[in-house]
Amino acid sequence: MPLFRGYGDDYLQVGDGIYRSGLILHDGKVSAPWGPERVDGLTVAHLKPVLDAPPEVLIIGTGRITRFPPEAVLDALQDAHVGYECMDSRSAARTYNILVTEGRTTSAAMLLPAA
Repeated sequence: MPLFRGYGDDYLQVGDGIYRSGLILHDGKVSAPWGPERVDGLTVAHLKPVLDAPPEVLIIGTGRITRFPPEAVLDALQDAHVGYECMDSRSAARTYNILVTEGRTTSAAMLLPAA
């Protein structure tokens, strides 16, 4: 499973790859560019890969500060029985790494830390 290895205001590093956009990390694969620029633009359609093959937990990195996506997104995750945590993207990267190394089936939907 690839892990987050670094981040800055304008990039996320997963394994050896550096991404200068939001990304989704699901089923061991990185999809980038991904998502809206801000969490309030997140839609259920953005999370289709996660909803099609639900993990145990989805970590949502919401940029510089913790915000919550629109209620329709959270409702869709609950309906799919996906646990989720929303947190700033830097904390989300660390939390994702911890959960994966503990053996939990975890995915991440990440906005850039500067978002």
